[in-house]
Amino acid sequence: MRKSLMRMTLRQLQVFRSVCESRSYSRAAEEMALTQPAVSLQIRQLEELVGQPLFEYIGKKLYLTDAAEALLKASADIFGRLESLDMQLSNLRGSLQGQLNLAIESSAKYFVPHLFAAFRRRHPEVSLQLTVVNHSLAVRRLTVSRDDLLIMSQVPSEPAVEFLPFLNNPIVAVAPADHPLCGRESLRLADLGAWPLLIREPGSGTRRAIEEYAHQKRAHFSQTLELGSSEAQVEGVLAGLGLALLPRHAVRRELALGTLRELPVKELPLQRSWCVVYGRGKRLSPVAAAFQAFIREERAEINALAARFDADARGPQ
Repeated sequence: MRKSLMRMTLRQLQVFRSVCESRSYSRAAEEMALTQPAVSLQIRQLEELVGQPLFEYIGKKLYLTDAAEALLKASADIFGRLESLDMQLSNLRGSLQGQLNLAIESSAKYFVPHLFAAFRRRHPEVSLQLTVVNHSLAVRRLTVSRDDLLIMSQVPSEPAVEFLPFLNNPIVAVAPADHPLCGRESLRLADLGAWPLLIREPGSGTRRAIEEYAHQKRAHFSQTLELGSSEAQVEGVLAGLGLALLPRHAVRRELALGTLRELPVKELPLQRSWCVVYGRGKRLSPVAAAFQAFIREERAEINALAARFDADARGPQ
């Protein structure tokens, strides 16, 4: 091994991984609580140790070189081994300890904290770092093995992954309680096309699923308004801007209160499944392995938790 590689520091690798994920020196600096010149210096020093450039700009976009791709993969192994060591040392003390680094698609953020709470009741010394992302960013994080596990609905074909479906994620059509369609006993998806549809940003898994399903059902929405989060969509529907197709969990409180109504669309709900996902061949930390085992083996508890969510959404119809 080249002696220069032995002089790398974990801090340099942390900064490097942050730049890889964000594709930006300034965003990495913000995430790492550093100045941009400090980030640039760390990367420059790392390039000197590697002996090759790690990044290149094409236009205004930052791209990883082949050397960076190799270093990124090696750094994932290094930090994964350190995390595993920490947890194994905890196991030797007689308890499961450590942090679960979990990334989830935004539609799962309503349910997953309750899921983790059920897991933590069994392992109270486990902590959580939860990152909420849209689908495209989730796939990017999966590619660079940024997290222990991810929870998403649409599992990508690349990179090669292991995944475990564990819960339905129904998407329903919602409208303000005083909307004319709320008086209808039955609707087709195409009937919603006369009103504006509030949609998520490009890269959202929910948006992609809805667009593909609407195309399949030959439902056309000529007016769309793009809002950057499910919370903004909910507020937009409440404000009378239009209709929305949303995960039922995202609107369970509004449905329970009666401020929103679930429309009786024959082709809905659109059923999708949340899956726990990780890269094929990835060595799971003890905490990640325990969380995956909990999801796999405690279906009854998870289904009971989901049933309480569904009951909350059975508000005035």
